[in-house]
Amino acid sequence: MKIDYTIHAEDMIEKRKFQKFWIEEAIKYPDKLEKFRGKYYARKRLNGLTIEVVYEKEKHIKVITVYPINKNGNLI
Repeated sequence: MKIDYTIHAEDMIEKRKFQKFWIEEAIKYPDKLEKFRGKYYARKRLNGLTIEVVYEKEKHIKVITVYPINKNGNLI
């Protein structure tokens, strides 16, 4: 599976000290997956933290952003 990252996603990964492996795990094996207006929202709990990855899927996956969320689904 080919995964591309937007500049914004790259910035958020670096700023939040996420590992790309976490993003790939969330996409491949999400705990929860929703689709809304053509975008996928994949949630995954990793290392005591829940992340949400927002991406588009056409010929390949393009990660738009990634952020941590709390148990209520709100941005931390």
